Amino acid sequence: MMKLAWLELNGCSGNIISLLNGSEPGLEYMITEMVDLVYDQSLIPCEGERAMDALFSLLDGEEFILAVEGAIATRDDGKYQIVGRWRGEEITGVDAVSMLGEKAVHVIAVGACASHGGVSAGTPNPAQCVSVQSILNRTVINLPGCPCHPEWFLSTLEYLLNYGEPQLDAMGRPVFLYGITIHQRCERRSYFDQGIFASNLGEPTCMFLMGCKGPITPIDCPIRKWNDRVSWPVQANTPCIGCAQFGFPDQMEPFITFPPAEAEPGGL
Repeated sequence: MMKLAWLELNGCSGNIISLLNGSEPGLEYMITEMVDLVYDQSLIPCEGERAMDALFSLLDGEEFILAVEGAIATRDDGKYQIVGRWRGEEITGVDAVSMLGEKAVHVIAVGACASHGGVSAGTPNPAQCVSVQSILNRTVINLPGCPCHPEWFLSTLEYLLNYGEPQLDAMGRPVFLYGITIHQRCERRSYFDQGIFASNLGEPTCMFLMGCKGPITPIDCPIRKWNDRVSWPVQANTPCIGCAQFGFPDQMEPFITFPPAEAEPGGL
């Protein structure tokens, strides 16, 4: 069984929490049927040197996949982000990603922060956080989202295990997940086509004029939904804020706008 190491770096640990909340399949299926989870800060039963030994034992030659959530702090040689101590030395996030990323069969950047910096690299970015790809000179599979949906990660992992690297777009995202925008499959698309737009939250029509980022965000939220397919933001009467798009959150702000009544949308 392929080994998997999951690093939690600068971020909120929201992606591992999201994975814990997944089902059909979920974390239990992943660790019993798909991979041997060797390391994750939140889940590994040991700590300290033993945990570091478990993580860096992967450098001895066994094949493994590296998943990284959170951005990498680079200020002051990475000292703003210490993963642990190994063989008497402090290991920074830069160190861990560099050492493990060079040896891994595949590297997956899980969530916005790992994919492009995300919230962790938001202005003014005091820790000088960067993406996983900024550290590694190799292909990194990016799964942007804040957080990453558990099925985005698990379907990518399943693809890697069975078929190898999936087709990626110019930003390193799997096309089978990020190939179609939210707007194209939105349940309110018919209102957009008819020019019927909401002007206040709670109205059941298209929220394009309220700043919805669905037209520029490629991902499958309208058909996959969240929390066991219960709902998703537009269904809950809030515009998409583009959390699965590169540049989130800074470039997606403001999340909600209230345009003048005479405003007209551009063609999409």
